[in-house]
Amino acid sequence: MSISAYFARHAQVLVGSLGRIMHQPFATLMTMGVIAVALALPLFLSLLLQNARVATGNWNEAYDLSVYMDKKAGAGRVQSLAKQLKARGDVAAVRIITADQALAEFRNDSGFGKALDALSDNPLPDTLVVTPTLTASTPQGTETLKAAIAALSDVQTVQIDTEWVKRLHAMLDLLRRVVLLTGGLLGVGIVLIVSNTIRLDILNRRAEIEVMKLVGASDGFARRPFLYSGIWYGLGGGLLALILVAIASTVLARPVAQLAFLYGSDFRLEGLKLVLSAGVLSLAVALSWLGSWLAATRHIRAIEPT
Repeated sequence: MSISAYFARHAQVLVGSLGRIMHQPFATLMTMGVIAVALALPLFLSLLLQNARVATGNWNEAYDLSVYMDKKAGAGRVQSLAKQLKARGDVAAVRIITADQALAEFRNDSGFGKALDALSDNPLPDTLVVTPTLTASTPQGTETLKAAIAALSDVQTVQIDTEWVKRLHAMLDLLRRVVLLTGGLLGVGIVLIVSNTIRLDILNRRAEIEVMKLVGASDGFARRPFLYSGIWYGLGGGLLALILVAIASTVLARPVAQLAFLYGSDFRLEGLKLVLSAGVLSLAVALSWLGSWLAATRHIRAIEPT
């Protein structure tokens, strides 16, 4: 058999399987709908988690390190240390707050202006506010940076309060695992749903399969139309899932933007990317093909002409 004839035969079976499932539009739509819901739920949760990580990724200030200098360190040493820290690959910016600036800010914010006038000297030290890079803005990265700065001379204390950020990242990681577990269970559900649909189709066409085997058709030849039917189920279900997630993202886009605005952010909910959409379609087709292969292989093998 030539290559062109081989592909022509497969194309014929592919189109024929589509026509066959379209003869039962309600049952086909129900199967695709179940696949769509099973895919859309973990996909939408994953999209929300991805947006949450993007939103929290912009909170670099939460990881700022306050470096309090020794009172004996002069202005020259403070400038030198700031320059040294800026040269580090995990530091994005360094801001110097002199002791006088810190005292003036405290005077304005605290309301103890008159009490501070009684002080003979400024008790506050010079301070460096170190902002790590985006890649270093993690609990582990900031702890490493904190230890490195604390070991430098003339540094009295390095302070960072990231406990709430650590809790947020821990919750996001937990939710990510829950989404993966949910997606895995629903993926198994897709395989079972398609497998049962193909099994019923095989039982309805049992007489046709027996005739095919009587004239010498192999199990693989008889199985081929059902495999292509599974591909169509997966493709249709995947497209419906993308449509459902797109609709949900559109509905939530405005409330999310309003919430972000109240917190002084211009964050916008990101929709599905092309690569992710293609991956979802591929996954839907693969799971549906697997379900159809399992059902077709088992039940067609059991059919023997009498």
